[in-house]
Amino acid sequence: MAEVFNKQNKVIITCNRRLAPYLEQEVREIGFDVKRTFNTGIEIDASINECIRLNLQLRIASQVLYQLKSFSANNPEELYNELVRLPWEDFIPIDGYFSVTSNVHNDTITTPLFANVKVKDAIVDRIKEKKSVRPNSGPDLHKAVVHLHWIDDRAEIFLDTTGETLAKHGYRKHPGKAPMLEALATATIMATQWDGQSSFINPMCGSGTLAIEAALYAQNRRPGLQRMNYSFMHFIGYDEDVFFNERRILKDLTDKKNLPRIIASDISPEAVEIAKLNAKTAGVEHLIEFQIGDFADTDVPQDKPGVIMFNPEYGERLGSHFKLEGTYGRIGDFMKQKCGGYRGYVFTGNPDLAKKIGLRASRRFEFYNGKLDCRLLQYELYAGSKEDRREEQ
Repeated sequence: MAEVFNKQNKVIITCNRRLAPYLEQEVREIGFDVKRTFNTGIEIDASINECIRLNLQLRIASQVLYQLKSFSANNPEELYNELVRLPWEDFIPIDGYFSVTSNVHNDTITTPLFANVKVKDAIVDRIKEKKSVRPNSGPDLHKAVVHLHWIDDRAEIFLDTTGETLAKHGYRKHPGKAPMLEALATATIMATQWDGQSSFINPMCGSGTLAIEAALYAQNRRPGLQRMNYSFMHFIGYDEDVFFNERRILKDLTDKKNLPRIIASDISPEAVEIAKLNAKTAGVEHLIEFQIGDFADTDVPQDKPGVIMFNPEYGERLGSHFKLEGTYGRIGDFMKQKCGGYRGYVFTGNPDLAKKIGLRASRRFEFYNGKLDCRLLQYELYAGSKEDRREEQ
């Protein structure tokens, strides 16, 4: 077995910007010590066999990167010379396939693709020298993946144990209009500190990502149950028994008892149909009550108040802003009048529209949706006079 599968080394787990605190929480809950947290990820020590567990369990991560070497490289020639010394024949099968990804900021490199080619050349030349055979390579991430991180004169080379990103959870075959990334949806739910037992209400549900992630979260059902191919499977030393044992652990973690009411509604029958299809693929369609109609008609159970979350349009399109002012105002009225005892949340990338909600936000959580600067606004929806507090316009 390849030594790296059992040897702990530096591991970088990446995520989208502003998700790192929630990723850190997840990794600690799984049982790992976090050595460092930064803007787009965290650092831990782990073996590749432990990376298998991380790949299967993490909801918020993008890639799990196992470091092979850190070194100084001022230019492409120095990069190549360092990489060609590594025993790639011990990592990549001679009849295998690999791809290279990179994050490069170096004055001698005008395009990251050139750096990728130098990495590929070093790997292929090394394996050809040792085994007299050239492995195949290309852009697809469905088999072995190698990642280069090269900033100024400092370079690190990693085995990317993930391949296709973990941030997509594998159930969204029908994305619908402007869907929220699954990892982001999970992070916003974690930000609410929802207990997974009280009601979760998602009006204006769109393609259903928030409601589906809430159902998965309540069940403690991990994304790894949706996926059967990772990069770690295509490195020398992979033991499928480790993978299938980790999958059994995931099944044992899943809780199918005492599940909450999760209600998702949308005025569009097409959106609800897409949401149902996605929920079915995720295996949680039986846990979500889908409703078609105006958001103000959404059922709000009063027996076990929990969280109500909106992800309305932000008004980027020309001419839609004025109409949305009225929608945001109605969202505030609905939460104030019908959601007493709940914690209300509105995820938006438009601070001007957010003011039209007319309620005072008790907290603001910062996120990005793609490149758009967004806020998750929290509202304490009291039953009684406190609910009449209004934000000054």
